[in-house]
Amino acid sequence: MRETMLSTPEGVRDIYGLECERKHYIIKEIDRVLHLYGNKDIETPTFEYFGIFNSDKGSAPSNEMYKFFDRDNNTLVLRPDFTPSVARCVAKYFADEDLPIRLCYKGNTFASTIRHQGKLAEITQIGSELINDDSSAADAETIACVIDCLMASGLSEFQITIGEVDYYKGIIEEAGLTNIVRNKIQDYIQKKNFFGLTEYLSELDISEDTKETLGALSSLFGGVEMLDKAEQLTNSPRAKEAAQRLKKVFTALKYYGYEKYVSFDLSMINGYDYYTGIVFSGYTYEVGNPIVKGGRYNNLLSKYGKEAPSIGFSIYVDELLNSLIRQDVKFEDNQKSALIIYSIEHQEAAVTLATSLRKRDIIAQLIRKSKRHEEDEYMTYSDIYDVGKIYIMQGGNTVRIISADRSVDEEKSIEEMVNEL
Repeated sequence: MRETMLSTPEGVRDIYGLECERKHYIIKEIDRVLHLYGNKDIETPTFEYFGIFNSDKGSAPSNEMYKFFDRDNNTLVLRPDFTPSVARCVAKYFADEDLPIRLCYKGNTFASTIRHQGKLAEITQIGSELINDDSSAADAETIACVIDCLMASGLSEFQITIGEVDYYKGIIEEAGLTNIVRNKIQDYIQKKNFFGLTEYLSELDISEDTKETLGALSSLFGGVEMLDKAEQLTNSPRAKEAAQRLKKVFTALKYYGYEKYVSFDLSMINGYDYYTGIVFSGYTYEVGNPIVKGGRYNNLLSKYGKEAPSIGFSIYVDELLNSLIRQDVKFEDNQKSALIIYSIEHQEAAVTLATSLRKRDIIAQLIRKSKRHEEDEYMTYSDIYDVGKIYIMQGGNTVRIISADRSVDEEKSIEEMVNEL
């Protein structure tokens, strides 16, 4: 019984201490960048009606959603994805707006994935959506925003891999395949099983050119020069236009100076079915899963009653945090902090000092001395909780000041010390 009371269900976890502080810092820094790009905050409910996310919206599979019922027997779900919720809000509150709308969000999503895969069922996401802009410039701006967000978190080595759903759809469309065959081919491509794809294509009654083009998807990755090869491989106008659009996106990213962070992969078809054009994922060292996903979804808002081209992305904060920790990227929070240790007879002076520090935006922890603890225990405590300075209240309105690295150890009057802050 005690073991159950102290444990968490599979797929969720506690986060505390320095790790939790760092997670909040990452969210704060990314949020700052999102607002620099002109995004306005939006909050959507943690749970919504099942219909907001069901299969015709292309969101998470039904069996991965956490479902429950309200008192009127309506089926509700914990949100598995932010984009459909934001799309619903835009259709409701911005129905007549046809100029660009920039919205950003942060919060947790919930998905009941297959057990024993080591994946979290509750994931913190932060991201943005750009509505009413169908340009390649909007695609490039979105990817540039992603790069700025990742750099703001402290990450320096990462890659944004870009694909184009319309390239694949153009080839499939030209081939005139049935839905069953299309789904089978898409499944092979999503799983990167190109050996299986080649074998499956060999059994189909389609042109050799189509087989060659679909089979070539496994080699259509790399730098911008690969896009020339992609254009030559197909006669589909839709596929050719998709490759040409990616070239425009790359040109715009060069204006940002971000070309070194991007590569292309035309076999990339992101999981959600609502993507219609450019798609992208971000990767870095020490974690196997993407740290960011995004793409264009020009048809999704029509499901809620508004025709509006859109593009957006979500950063998976937990994966990003893991990568920063495993890459040993130093966490440098400029927030100053202090630990004030006092005896009961010096309580008034200690409170006065703490109040003065807090007014100057310095974190101040008060700890009353206990006979059960020696001074070196408080020093160890200050190291564990990343305290910048230790103040030990002395008699005669004086305070002993010790720096975090112990290089400074001096006494001053409280008035003198406060005036120096």
